[in-house]
Amino acid sequence: MSSSKSKQSPPLTASAPHSSQVLSRLLQSYQETTPSRLKVIDAWLVFVMMTGVIQFVYVILAGTYPYNAFLSGFGASVGSFVLAANLRIQSNPKNAQEFGNQSPERSFADFVIISIIFYGFVINFIG
Repeated sequence: MSSSKSKQSPPLTASAPHSSQVLSRLLQSYQETTPSRLKVIDAWLVFVMMTGVIQFVYVILAGTYPYNAFLSGFGASVGSFVLAANLRIQSNPKNAQEFGNQSPERSFADFVIISIIFYGFVINFIG
């Protein structure tokens, strides 16, 4: 008695790409097609993300003694990441049609002004 539920999918073949091959293709494509402006923003995003992770691990291991300092630092990491991600989206040439005539320089100026205002709130929260 054969049913359609008993059919098995074919086994994976040797031609299926390994994770290392996929990663190397991803990195190669990233290096070849990503403009240098976006690479700088990506480096900042990685730095800010790692700063937030380190702060979170520290608060788990050492405690939350200056709680306002932790909240300010972690909030600054998250906020800076969000602002930089928005800058990356607006600076990407592939997204130019979505933002009309806004130049990448204008996006960067907006990022700087908003960051100054944001860090003013962060410093004020520390107390």
